Amino acid sequence: MSNYFLKNALVINENQKQYVNILIQDQYISKIYNVEEQLKLPENCEVIDLSGKWILPGVIDDQVHFRDPGLTKKGNMISESRAAVAGGVTSFMDMPNTIPNVLTQEILEDKYQYASSRSLANYSFYMGVSNDNAEEVLKTDPKTVCGIKIFLGASTGNMLVDRQETLEKLFAEAPMLIAVHCEDEPTIQANHNAAIEKYGNDIPINMHPDIRSHEACYKSSSFAVGLAKKHGTRLHVLHLSTAKETELFFNDLPLEEKKITAEVCVHHLWFERKDYDEKGTLIKWNPAVKDREDADGLLKALLEGKIDVIATDHAPHQLVEKDNPYLKAPSGAPMVQHSLVAMLEMAKQGKLSVEQVVEKMSHNPAKLYQIEKRGFIREGFFADLAIVDPEKKWEVDKDNILYLCGWSPMEGQQFNSQVSQTFVSGHLVYDAGKFDDAGKFDDSVKGKRLSFDR
Repeated sequence: MSNYFLKNALVINENQKQYVNILIQDQYISKIYNVEEQLKLPENCEVIDLSGKWILPGVIDDQVHFRDPGLTKKGNMISESRAAVAGGVTSFMDMPNTIPNVLTQEILEDKYQYASSRSLANYSFYMGVSNDNAEEVLKTDPKTVCGIKIFLGASTGNMLVDRQETLEKLFAEAPMLIAVHCEDEPTIQANHNAAIEKYGNDIPINMHPDIRSHEACYKSSSFAVGLAKKHGTRLHVLHLSTAKETELFFNDLPLEEKKITAEVCVHHLWFERKDYDEKGTLIKWNPAVKDREDADGLLKALLEGKIDVIATDHAPHQLVEKDNPYLKAPSGAPMVQHSLVAMLEMAKQGKLSVEQVVEKMSHNPAKLYQIEKRGFIREGFFADLAIVDPEKKWEVDKDNILYLCGWSPMEGQQFNSQVSQTFVSGHLVYDAGKFDDAGKFDDSVKGKRLSFDR
C-alpha cells in the first residue's frame, strides 16, 4: 500500500475551507498539517502537488442499483464502481432488487463476497423485504449491513411489500435503519388505468408525474412516517420527489438524534416536468420527476435541514430498453459519475454552498448510517477523498461516459468542475482518467465493506 503526501490544495470539510497538507499512510489519513509546518516525510511517500485543486471527503451514495448479480446487461459491479470513483463517489449502498432478490442472509452474504473482488469503491448492501420473510430480515447484523429496504411502491424487480402484518412487525422489531421507497400502489394503478382509458397504449411520457402522482407519494410517505412514529422506528425515506412530502420532516434535532430522516436525489433537484419534452423516457424515474415547484421545495427543505442527504438512485438500463414508448420503457437512469459535479454546478449557480454539498453528500450519510471512520477528512479516518478541479470545463458525451449502458441523462451538459483524482481507503484508484485496478481480482486495490457503529 502506497503512502501519499497531498499538498497545496484547498480542503473543504466540516463547514470550513482551508489550505492544509494531508499525509496518507496505510489506508488512513495519518496527519493533517498546517501548510507552514515543517515535517520529515516517511520513506516511500509519493508527493502530489494539488495546487488549484480542492480536496473533498469522498461522496457516500446511500442508494444505487448496480444491477449485479442477475441484471448485468444493464450494469455490473466493476463498471458502475469505476464510474462511481470517476465521479468522486467512494462508498455506495446497493439495493436488493437484483436477481436473485436479496431476501435471505445467505444471498446477502454471497453478494458481499462477490463485491469484495470487483468493486473499486467501498460498499454495503441492503437486506430486502418481501411479504413473508420478516423473520429472516430480523437476523440482519446492524454492524455489518447498512439497512433494511422496503418497497412500499412497485418498481424495477417488483419487491412490493403491502402486507400490514409484515410492516407492523418490522417497524416494531427491526434492530436497525429501515429505508423505504414510498409510492402508494392503489393510487398509481387508478391513475394508470385512467390514462389507459384516455390514451390507449400511447400514453405521453409527460403523464408520468400524473400517474405516479403527488398524491401517491404523499400518501405513502405519510403512512411510513406514521408507522415509524407509532413504533419508534429508525426510518429513512428515500428519494422525496414532492414539495408536500417535506412537510413530514423536521430540523428540530441534530441529525445523530433524529429517528426519521429523508433523502433527495440529484435528478429531482436538477430536472422538472418540462424536461420530458427533450429527454423523454431517459428521465423516467420512480418516483417521477415532477414540477418546478417541487424541485424548488425540495431544495428549500434540503437547505433548512428537513432533508438530510443527497443521493442518486443510480439505476442503469440499456438504451434499447429506454428507447421505447412510455408503457414499455423501464424507470431508472445512471447518475453516479455525474452526481457530485452536478451539485457543484448548482453551487456555482448560487443555489447552495460547496460546504453544503459536502455536508449532504459526505458528512450526513456517514452520520445518518453511523458509518465507521468515513465521510470526513479527519486524522485516523480512512482516506476516502475526491480531488476536484474547480475550473475545469467539460461536456458529458458518449466518449467520456463510463456506465456500462453507455448513456446518461446528462449527455450534452457542460460542467465547470471535474473530479481529477479519487482515493478509496488510502489508494489512488482514479487519476486523470486512468484506473488503478491492478488486474480484475487484486484485492489490495478494491474497496472495502463498510462497517457501522451501532
